[in-house]
Amino acid sequence: MKVLMKRDLNKVGKRGEIVDVSDGYGANYIIPRGYGVLYTDSARKEYERELAKEREIEREKAEKAREVAKKLEGITLEFEAPAGRRGDMIGTVSNKEIIEALKKKHDIAIDKKMIVDKDVIVNGFGTTTIKVELFKGVFGQVKVHVSLKEKK
Repeated sequence: MKVLMKRDLNKVGKRGEIVDVSDGYGANYIIPRGYGVLYTDSARKEYERELAKEREIEREKAEKAREVAKKLEGITLEFEAPAGRRGDMIGTVSNKEIIEALKKKHDIAIDKKMIVDKDVIVNGFGTTTIKVELFKGVFGQVKVHVSLKEKK
């Protein structure tokens, strides 16, 4: 039996492959569980339509990510922090604070997993640039400026 794989199945085949399996395995396991469909011309055409639709969705997501990346270029997030006796910054500006500021002030939602520079900790005064992967291969940069908090 020839089966067009809809999902990856270990030791059988990857998505999109046409595999030859025993009739019982195909009819009782692969097809009922949604791993594949019986290979016919109509099944192949349907799979190609699904792929084209997925590519279109991916292209739209990439385009939206590029737009967000352009928005991020013009944004500088402002934070204030107190200084210690020697003039060093006390504390840090966390990724969580940066994500919340982007959402609150600029209505841009990003996930903490999107931040590429996980080891960049904003723990000094001045401007720091943080790299964010908005989509596969689409990167943006967020500028974070920390200034001295005035004592009252």
